[in-house]
Amino acid sequence: MKRESRESVNRSGKRRTARQWAAAILCILTALAYTGCGAANKSQSMTTNTAGSGSAVGGDSYGTNSGLEYGSAEYKSEEHAPEEAAQESTGVPAGRKLIQTVGLEVETKEFDQMMSALETRVKELGGYIENMETYNGSSYSGYASSRYANLTIRIPNEKLSAFLETVSDVGNVVRRWENVEDVTLSYVDMESRRNTLRTEQDRLLKFLEKAETIEEIITIEQRLSEVRYQLESMESQLRTMDNLIDYSTVDINISEVKELTEVREEQPGPARRIADGFMKSLREIGDGAMEFAIWFLTNIPYLVIWAAVIAAMVFVWMKARKRRLRKKAAREKEARDRMQALRTQEWEAGNRPVQSVCPDVAKESQGK
Repeated sequence: MKRESRESVNRSGKRRTARQWAAAILCILTALAYTGCGAANKSQSMTTNTAGSGSAVGGDSYGTNSGLEYGSAEYKSEEHAPEEAAQESTGVPAGRKLIQTVGLEVETKEFDQMMSALETRVKELGGYIENMETYNGSSYSGYASSRYANLTIRIPNEKLSAFLETVSDVGNVVRRWENVEDVTLSYVDMESRRNTLRTEQDRLLKFLEKAETIEEIITIEQRLSEVRYQLESMESQLRTMDNLIDYSTVDINISEVKELTEVREEQPGPARRIADGFMKSLREIGDGAMEFAIWFLTNIPYLVIWAAVIAAMVFVWMKARKRRLRKKAAREKEARDRMQALRTQEWEAGNRPVQSVCPDVAKESQGK
């Protein structure tokens, strides 16, 4: 019995030792996965700094975990072939990941026709309108229009030139700016990190199948959930970046004007500038007179109301002023009558006429 108990104890000790070794091996593999990812990022940054922009895309290694060189034959799989063909057709170097943004300021005399043409063209080219803001104006005047629109359009890279030509045909482009952002290194970093996470996920799934105790299962599942969360986040970022790379962004500001801005290749002479300025002044004077006439006619009801209010105020003021003038004239007449009566009394009494014209002063002089 003692021998059997000793053998059972030895077997349980061996099992415990095997479990400890399995946990240790799992920890070592996890540490190696993180170390390999860091080494890949470090080797990539060193390659970028030393090789330059041309060699960084051509054939330098972008990480030891991937096992492939970026730009090599093994790396160029079938899913990357259509992207490289599209980049070559648009003049973008093969293998580069570029985000293109174009801004346009456009004038037009036919606002509705241009908006309809742009929407139709965007659908034909396989793009879509990401954001649109349209203002149709709120002025009473139908002469000076103030309509405008702001659009954010996403167009496939290979069809960007065709769309820009359409915009130039249907409107007058007065300003254009372009921006190209190279995100090749960031994209390769994300791909390398994604591949490392996928490898670690496969290893953890294999260890999970071989796990025997609850502690091992819980430890592996915790790490597996972390890896899956990081992998989903990385794939989401890659999808977002792929959308920005495959579809160029075009920001268009459209304004409706009466006269299009003339695009001149050379500076005009003094005589041409004087003639253009004189004609512009005449047009502005005519436009101003027409705008004033339209404003006056459209605001006649308000003008009548204000005219009635002002006339009533003037009538009340004039009436009050006449009342004050009558009272003043009555007081002056009363003062003259009193002075005349006083002088008559003094003359009859044989006294010397009082020189003061003020009745109060005369009374005081008589009292003295």
